[in-house]
Amino acid sequence: MAREGWAAASEAHGVASASAAAASSSSARSWILLDFTGEEKVLDVDKYAIMQRVQIHARDLRIIDPLLSYPSSILARERAIVLNLEHIKAIITVEEVLIRDPYNENVIPLVEELRRRLAAANVVQRAQGKGSGQNMIEAAEEDGESPFEFRALEVALEAICSFLDARTTDLETAAYPALDELTSKISCRNLDRVRKLKSAMTRLTARTQKVRDELEQLLDDDNDMADLYLSRKMAGASSPNSNPAVPNCLPASQTTGSKMLRSSRASSVTFHGNENDVEELEMLLEAYFRQIDSTFNHLTTLREYVDDTEDYINFQLDNHRNQLIQLELFLNGATVALTFYSLVAGIFGMNIPYSWNDNHGYIFKWVVGISGLVSGLLFIFVVFYARYRGLIGS
Repeated sequence: MAREGWAAASEAHGVASASAAAASSSSARSWILLDFTGEEKVLDVDKYAIMQRVQIHARDLRIIDPLLSYPSSILARERAIVLNLEHIKAIITVEEVLIRDPYNENVIPLVEELRRRLAAANVVQRAQGKGSGQNMIEAAEEDGESPFEFRALEVALEAICSFLDARTTDLETAAYPALDELTSKISCRNLDRVRKLKSAMTRLTARTQKVRDELEQLLDDDNDMADLYLSRKMAGASSPNSNPAVPNCLPASQTTGSKMLRSSRASSVTFHGNENDVEELEMLLEAYFRQIDSTFNHLTTLREYVDDTEDYINFQLDNHRNQLIQLELFLNGATVALTFYSLVAGIFGMNIPYSWNDNHGYIFKWVVGISGLVSGLLFIFVVFYARYRGLIGS
């Protein structure tokens, strides 16, 4: 019976593990695709299909693998932008966005915001009579609007900045009262609470700094920003002066080739100026860099407040320690005085016969009084000497 029970428990555990593994694998394979019209499509494909669709390498997919841990990064490839911003793992092309693990509770707001903005832009363009969805990119870019990849990148940056800012606000709401309570009452419960909040603050600061450093690195290098202009690169690749020896990538769908051609024509109109002009992207990145830098400054201020609280607590503990030392000094002085009194009592209490002890009962009062007086004077001398040497306060 015991073996049967153990076998049944093992089988149940195996089924549960298999179910968890299947769910994790399904989550890792799950993608959602949103095109420039706001239409979405859930994809359950392997990495090789994604690599063929967006023409990126396997190492780029490993960067945005939810099962692996990579620092936040924004990578520019020939025909795609690879985003790895905390929980936001996406691939942006000139006409579509692929977001990994779309059912994650932190990714759902990003998907909804992308759907809303792209659909709203689509409705506005249709209302203005700019044609069907096939001409959306061309019509939008001819009007001087941002390229599709920048609009998608802006939504992603806004989502991650808002996410980190919300986490920082929640942390500040919990941390400042806890620190104030700790300064008023030092207890194990308050110390443990502040310890957990400090650990959360350290992790959040590291995550925020990674995103901030990535944006700062992009802003410091114009070449990296220029590589993010996918539409400009597509226009240069499809122009008559481009190198014919450059191989064309496989289209993601039957209409991708024609869409890319239209996008290239529109981009050639939009980007007819200097190819190294990155002012539009620089302003976009700078805006969100300031936002993430503000969040980072809030965390830095919170860290300074935590450090100040720790210093204050240490001062309090040092003060209590000094008070205990002073108390110990008083007790030691009293012990020395009582030791002298005990010495006198011990001498007169010896069971040794001596003649002057007979018929001299009145001397008992003198011995007790003089011994007490000397012990008191000895204690006072110890206290005044400690004060004279600065060992205790006045």
